[in-house]
Amino acid sequence: MKIILAEHFGMCFGVRDAIAQAEQIGAKGELTILGELVHNPIVRERLHAQGIREAGFGHTLPQSAPVMITAHGASDVRRAELRAAGFSIADATCPLVQHAHDVLKRLVAAGFFPVVIGKAGHVEVEGLIGDFPDAIVLSSEEDVRRLPRSARYGVISQTTQPIEFVRQVVDSIRQSYPDSDVRFVDTVCKPTKDRQSALRKLIAESDVIVVVGGRTSNNTHQLVATCSATNKIVFHIERAEELRPEWFSATEIIGLTAGTSTLPETVAAVHARLLQIAGERS
Repeated sequence: MKIILAEHFGMCFGVRDAIAQAEQIGAKGELTILGELVHNPIVRERLHAQGIREAGFGHTLPQSAPVMITAHGASDVRRAELRAAGFSIADATCPLVQHAHDVLKRLVAAGFFPVVIGKAGHVEVEGLIGDFPDAIVLSSEEDVRRLPRSARYGVISQTTQPIEFVRQVVDSIRQSYPDSDVRFVDTVCKPTKDRQSALRKLIAESDVIVVVGGRTSNNTHQLVATCSATNKIVFHIERAEELRPEWFSATEIIGLTAGTSTLPETVAAVHARLLQIAGERS
């Protein structure tokens, strides 16, 4: 049995820097993270072990400690509310998420109706639309019919959406509203594109795919969905202990990849366990 690692997999720089920032601040004193810093249970366990708290925006928070905006970002309205309440803010927003915020602001300032392609209710998407109450979130091509009539649509995407899906939705907007000016700016991040592209190569080379990442991680779910769309057998796990030898009883080649919030040591542990399973089978 052979295990192939994807060319691009695992933790991106935005997540890496957010974790480092949280740990650095937490080592000096109290810190409350507003939500999940990243959608990965192992990362959260590591932070909790260091005394770093998590709390929602609506919770009662100690003003003596700084609060951290997660890698997923937040709206300017939310930041202003925190400052008005007297909090010191540590901002761990991924630069590529911040770029998406900046692009949407420029589109709205230029007179375009704001449209975000992404998962409705996701913390990143909520942050993107938080300054624009009229904004519409499109989670599928069917959602395009919900768009109010506008002469100009300014369209961006959640950073972790597959670019192929995003382009399909944009094409659907243009076909549904041929008389409108549809201005699309690609805000899908490069790490997401790299991991999706590497996964497609892995699918072609492997019998089974193992995807490592948090079950609430959007980009990890998208990796799993890409496999499922090709009818490839795929197993989504969060840690090595979840692997079962019987999954691979008739498998010759296993492809291994991971979402952008997955720790390198988690991927290494999964790889080592797969090698152990392969050794036991031979």
